[in-house]
Amino acid sequence: MQVNEITPTGKFTKAQLDLLKLFSKDMPDETWVELRHVISQHFANKATAEIDKIFEENNWGQEKIEEWSKEHMRTPYTK
Repeated sequence: MQVNEITPTGKFTKAQLDLLKLFSKDMPDETWVELRHVISQHFANKATAEIDKIFEENNWGQEKIEEWSKEHMRTPYTK
């Protein structure tokens, strides 16, 4: 999955129009909470799948995570 910069075009996409139609209906707050959870979970699952793919392609495991946890990558500040 490649992340592209989002550039406004002045036109709605089909997905945006579908969401606007859905959100135009009066629904209980619980429904909105559930929908936000479903959408969030969808993107979390996609991110997890991509990370798993990268780890598998590079033959990384828990050791790599441990290595990253010990790295110090802060930018030194100069006065």
